[in-house]
Amino acid sequence: MRAAPPGDRGIIMAYCLPALMQYAECRIGRVFAVRIDDGEELHAALRTFFEEHRIAAATIQILGALRDGTMVTGPLEAVMPPTPHYEEVTGGWEVIGFGTVFPGGDGPALHLHAAVGRGRESRAGCLRGEAHPYLVVEAVIMELDGIRAARKPDSRTGVVLPVFQGRS
Repeated sequence: MRAAPPGDRGIIMAYCLPALMQYAECRIGRVFAVRIDDGEELHAALRTFFEEHRIAAATIQILGALRDGTMVTGPLEAVMPPTPHYEEVTGGWEVIGFGTVFPGGDGPALHLHAAVGRGRESRAGCLRGEAHPYLVVEAVIMELDGIRAARKPDSRTGVVLPVFQGRS
């Protein structure tokens, strides 16, 4: 339940939101420190790493710099399903990010949000499409053990979301 914003002169509005939260309990498994170098493609390098090390579920933290990349920085309008607003970053941007990995339709699916900055400009959003490191991107990957989850299309939002299959 939420109260109305200030300025409504004491009028209380309440919303009852449906219980949509899902969760699964798990443990931290292996932890990896990874370096992705200039000249590589970030998503492809990480996907190869996940496949080679049989990582089905994980969290990932990144820091470094991007030569270029594409970000979704919100929807064009706040409607369901959303139409993404894309922005390009080019020319060397500092980057810090956090993401999750769960099985998708064709293998490990990475969902990576990041903040990038260059000079006085900054952007935050979901890194999509290709992203190329400038100098280096460092990653710390923490495997999630004992979790049953998968990324699946969601009819309500029109996007692919993690679905948790209860406690493992």
